[in-house]
Amino acid sequence: MTQIVELSEAAAYQVKEMMTHNEEQGSFLRVAVHGGGCSGLSYGMGFEREKSDSDTVLEQHGLTILVSNEDKAIINGTVIDYKQSLMGGGFTIENPNAIASCGCGSSFTTATKKGTPENC
Repeated sequence: MTQIVELSEAAAYQVKEMMTHNEEQGSFLRVAVHGGGCSGLSYGMGFEREKSDSDTVLEQHGLTILVSNEDKAIINGTVIDYKQSLMGGGFTIENPNAIASCGCGSSFTTATKKGTPENC
């Protein structure tokens, strides 16, 4: 069965480091989709202390991940990884539902959801 969101071990480690650094231990990781970006939709990740009745709750690598039921179809099957290089590190997001994305890689469009593009 495909997870809505799959967090790699490297990404989970980085999220836990960020939680410790930002004193967010005990928080949930929210993975979301927002309108905006060059292609109309953009990803969001952040920490939240409370979950909503409209959230799907996932447990991976010792983290609790929240995804709103509204965002589930848009990001179903998405893989989030963390890559380190000589230029630094960053999260990578591979969404099988994205049919187009902008050059900067931070916004996308799906066949069913276009969003509202903004200038990059």
